[in-house]
Amino acid sequence: MHDLVHQTVGVNNIRSHYVACGEGPLVILVHGFLESWYSWRYQLSAIADAGFRAVAIDVRGYGRSSKPTAVADYSMMQNVGDIVALIDALGDAVGDGKATLIGHDWGAPIVWNTALLRGDVVRGVAGLSVPFSAPGAGATRPTDGMRAMAGEANEFYIEYFQSVGRAEAEIEQNVRDWLLGFYHCASADIKDGPNISLVERGKQLRDKLVLPETMPEWLTTEDLDHYTSEFEYSGFFGPLCRYRNVDRDWAELKAYVGKAITVPSLFIGGSRDGPTMWGGAAIAQFEKTLPALTKSVIIEGSGH
Repeated sequence: MHDLVHQTVGVNNIRSHYVACGEGPLVILVHGFLESWYSWRYQLSAIADAGFRAVAIDVRGYGRSSKPTAVADYSMMQNVGDIVALIDALGDAVGDGKATLIGHDWGAPIVWNTALLRGDVVRGVAGLSVPFSAPGAGATRPTDGMRAMAGEANEFYIEYFQSVGRAEAEIEQNVRDWLLGFYHCASADIKDGPNISLVERGKQLRDKLVLPETMPEWLTTEDLDHYTSEFEYSGFFGPLCRYRNVDRDWAELKAYVGKAITVPSLFIGGSRDGPTMWGGAAIAQFEKTLPALTKSVIIEGSGH
């Protein structure tokens, strides 16, 4: 077991907190929504054992990293800037100024787009859960498309998250139970459970969350305590603002429509994971969008 070293560094006009272990070529791990560096606690040592320097970050707005106060500060361009600046700040044992990037959930689009925009500093890229989708490919603004898809009676969860303060208020009522319910409903453990991607208009997402009767094998009480304390400290404005930039990202990345990621890539999804299931059309385009794809794996029975 390697010692995990907590450090902070100034990058892209913010403070970035990360946890590192091992020596060798640089690998940066980027977490998703309502997670933290802690989500990679097992992978850090495994990657270090394989001969790499593993670095798991707290994305801006999370944990001990900076928490800017404007919605636009959480755009995809800003997140890509953080990764590029971190690669430069940390250096690399190989000496070529590159890193391998691995991301889960929102971390996947962050690393996909870093590889798309700055392939010169990316040695390879792996996205988990969310497949790479060419930016700006649709003619319709993302929130308009979500509104049409959800219909009159419901809001798609990303649309629900758009209003600053609304989702924050419902989560803050009981951070621990909200996190546990959200994690549980996004997993493959719950069978024929609620569709948490849709919120009935006038109601709250928490109305649909289901708590497990006992703690799942993949989440201990200590794990939940860690996440709860992290978010009671950091709040939810930053994490939710990633969703509040989907239209801005769509507009800012239009210049890259039709561009492919040319560095070696890997995709891993779960057969019961919402973003993977919704991303079927994107996965079907991998031959064009990820020409250097090494493997695309769907884990049967796996959730988010």
